[in-house]
Amino acid sequence: MTDPLHSDLLDLAQEAARRAGALLRDGRPADLAVAATKSSPIDVVTEMDIAAEKLITGLIAERRPDDGILGEEGASTEGTSGVRWVVDPLDGTVNYLYGLPTWSVSIAAEQDGETVVGVVTAPMRGETFHAVLGGGAWATGAWDGERRLAVRPAPPLDQALVSTGFNYVAEVRTHQAEVARRLIPLLRDIRRGGSAAVDLCDLAAGRLDGYYERGLHAWDLAAGDLIAREAGALTGGRPGERPSGDLTVAGTPGVFEPLQRLLEDFGAWHD
Repeated sequence: MTDPLHSDLLDLAQEAARRAGALLRDGRPADLAVAATKSSPIDVVTEMDIAAEKLITGLIAERRPDDGILGEEGASTEGTSGVRWVVDPLDGTVNYLYGLPTWSVSIAAEQDGETVVGVVTAPMRGETFHAVLGGGAWATGAWDGERRLAVRPAPPLDQALVSTGFNYVAEVRTHQAEVARRLIPLLRDIRRGGSAAVDLCDLAAGRLDGYYERGLHAWDLAAGDLIAREAGALTGGRPGERPSGDLTVAGTPGVFEPLQRLLEDFGAWHD
């Protein structure tokens, strides 16, 4: 039986993601411009990132004023309830800026430091993914009703389709390209979607066999990591560690460990 608190958190996360997704989809100005930069001049934030985060955090503060919040665009509240929301209002900002469809809203809720709810909506794909700890992973989309997600059976590594992402700092990106160059001959192929949250959900939905990336933040992966794990994926960082900014690795059982070992051997976690 689902914890009533978790059900309430899921309902709020779904509402906030739906409303923010509609704002981003329907409110995108034709002359959308860069409002600021993050780690480098090509790592951008737009006015819509900021507007979506304000919508989400405002709704959470109204409904659950004692909760903490950590948001990519600056929202930070300690809270006193033991619940913290981890929010990426627009994961895939450069895709969004260019009018590409692979972007998402990612909202996770932690209870006493453990992620218990995750919601990722990809409005231009018409899909929303969600999970509650211990309750499986689910999605709605072009099909009728909710679909329970499950990772695909693991292929041999040389037949695995793996997604990744690249940092916006040139030196880091150059190193990541070298790691990818060494991996490509050992895999079926590599994909680069542009939204970590969507990549993790695609793994959960059986559309990928694995995923890895260096340089992610809590808001990039909190919801997607839970959704992937609840669909049967394994996730981690460097061997024996949890996903982190050093390295995030996710994969079907059978792909995860050999992929993680290769990434360790190739030094994917450092320059």
